[in-house]
Amino acid sequence: MKNPHTSLSHDEQYLSDGRSLSYTLSGAPDGNPVVLHHGTPGSRLFASLLSAVAAEEGVKLITPERPGFGQSSPPPNGWTWQDWQHDLTELLQGESIEKASVLGFSGGGPFALAAGRAEWASRIALVSSVIPPSRNALAKLSKIPYTLRLLFRVSEKLATIRGAESVVRQYTDQTVSETVAQQIAADFHEAFRQNAKAVARENRSFTEGVLPQEQMAVPIRAWHGAEDTNTPIESVDKFIERNEGELITTKSDHFGTLLECKQAILHWLR
Repeated sequence: MKNPHTSLSHDEQYLSDGRSLSYTLSGAPDGNPVVLHHGTPGSRLFASLLSAVAAEEGVKLITPERPGFGQSSPPPNGWTWQDWQHDLTELLQGESIEKASVLGFSGGGPFALAAGRAEWASRIALVSSVIPPSRNALAKLSKIPYTLRLLFRVSEKLATIRGAESVVRQYTDQTVSETVAQQIAADFHEAFRQNAKAVARENRSFTEGVLPQEQMAVPIRAWHGAEDTNTPIESVDKFIERNEGELITTKSDHFGTLLECKQAILHWLR
């Protein structure tokens, strides 16, 4: 089978505190920059799901792995999603990018919102996004020490045995091509390259964290599925209304919304 990640160019940015930030570049090399935020779990390989459409839409995708995922260094003590925009600012400076839009999928949503408060941010798109404080099943488990870490480690091992289709079923009931299934599975497995600490840490932060109450200063639009059981739509609806944004509702589920709307999302961000 053809390598599903050949469209991605991998690089690293060394930050001022000594950490490294791993990321991919894809889409149109000279296109309008969009910082793509993978889910939880996720990795730089998430970009492979959008790179072809990004090239069509004239979008340059920058897809960093957040601290502790894939090949990015773990965060320092006390690091939160509110610190993420500082990491991204250094990354974009290294790429000589002065302005960029941000796109957050699922657990990448809170990080996209943090990035959206930076001076360089021009637009924010949320897809199937978590809006803290989260009240789903994982939020309850996150209160029990080590439970989430063990849960995701077991899940990753089972997915290795059962194959790509078992990973896909965690996110969508839609039938996807073999290539898309391999892309989703590779992104999932790469998230655990180091361990499951980053996944557990982010899920705890979604439970305990609260988004700033100040209204977002840039245009914001969200796409969310009415059948999304991973991240229910109610909290997104309230957040978008408070920020005078636009919520586009689909009849799909968690991952299905991204797959169905990716062209419209990137077109709007461009």
